[in-house]
Amino acid sequence: MTTRTEAEGDSVPVEGFADLVAYLESGGKPPTAWRIGTEHEKFVFRLADRRAPTWEEPGGIRDLLLGFTRYGWEPVEERGRVIALRGADGGISLEPAGQLELSGALRRTIHETCAEVSRHLAQCRALGGELGLGFLGLGFHPTARRDELPLMPKGRYAIMQRYMPKVGALGLDMMFRTCTTQVNLDFADEADMVRKFRVGLALQPLATALFANSPFTEGRPNGFLSYRAHVWTDTDPDRTGMLPFVFEEGFGFERYALWALDVPMYFVFRGGRFVDCAGASFRDFLAGRLPCLPGERPTLGDWKDHLSTLFPEVRLKTFLEMRGADGGPEQRICALPAFWVGLLYDAGALDAAWDLVKGWTADDRERLRRQAPRLGLATPTPDGRTLRDLALEVLFIAEAGLGRRAALDAGGASEAGFLAPMWDVAQSGRTLAERHLEAFHGRWGGSIEPVFEEARF
Repeated sequence: MTTRTEAEGDSVPVEGFADLVAYLESGGKPPTAWRIGTEHEKFVFRLADRRAPTWEEPGGIRDLLLGFTRYGWEPVEERGRVIALRGADGGISLEPAGQLELSGALRRTIHETCAEVSRHLAQCRALGGELGLGFLGLGFHPTARRDELPLMPKGRYAIMQRYMPKVGALGLDMMFRTCTTQVNLDFADEADMVRKFRVGLALQPLATALFANSPFTEGRPNGFLSYRAHVWTDTDPDRTGMLPFVFEEGFGFERYALWALDVPMYFVFRGGRFVDCAGASFRDFLAGRLPCLPGERPTLGDWKDHLSTLFPEVRLKTFLEMRGADGGPEQRICALPAFWVGLLYDAGALDAAWDLVKGWTADDRERLRRQAPRLGLATPTPDGRTLRDLALEVLFIAEAGLGRRAALDAGGASEAGFLAPMWDVAQSGRTLAERHLEAFHGRWGGSIEPVFEEARF
């Protein structure tokens, strides 16, 4: 087994602010080297009683993680406990309440990404059958209260659990009761990063609406289509949101690093443990004035860790993360990278998408962010239409972008076929959340129990 340690280069001292900027800039790659990284989370539940398993119980999360080793996954330990795995298909990790995440490997095409997802889910089903576990594809836990969910044995989560209630009403819900699907994409240089960042941020509420799949809380409808996205509107405003400065003249790597420098820290990893530095400033750390580690200065690994604790709707590291979608079924896990690759990896599509949103103001973008979780595709757009109207235009652009990529599978099929679930949502105007609500009020007879079968992988 391996232990959570610093990666190669992480121990390099940071000499000054320029090193922080240089790290972000180092992600630039020529288009031929652009790859696709897809992450998805799902809730784990016991088939017998729908309860979320603890890490240590027989047949629980520890046994599930160890079960993956038969497929070639290598366990990763923290303080003697298995908390993740590494393998050819990327990494498997745990969210705070035991939500299971696949952080997929970097893939050249969405065909490869979707094959990876299928392999992983087949392994989950096989292990779940043996352990009496199921895996649920929703954006918010449909039944559990916060106090009914376990805490995984990862040091950073205990620190976050203590800090979250100080900075927002729903931060603990974010940690314990949400699941998402994300896509990580490359950029060529600073100018390309800026274009992709702006389009990604502006259209993130559209992705929220198209992938809305979290209409239930504690067994009842919650009044939202994406309650997961609503949760983010009241989770630590210092590190979340639509980042209006991204649209300001002169935005680039340096401006993002300046913002990140003043977002309060959570922790520093030292000597195999997480040191609680919650609320402290990375700017002070850079100057050797961090109260929790007096006199110490950061390494590159500390900067990487800090960047991973920022949660805007689009996040910059050495790549861009699209963060606005609920967790969902397999076809939608494959559809999300198709949506964003089609828009952002083709120059013509990127220009066309920017033309649709470049006139929006910061207030327009924030209003969309706050209304889309409740209204979904019925959300009004700044030009007096709806997100459904916009979705049809954007999907056409994405489809054309994928067509021009011409990344075909062995049978000659285009990546554009992965957009089919989103075309169905946009053309019908009915999100997956609305279909679940219709079933709840109809054939489910007001019971939430059927969702554990119908939304199960």
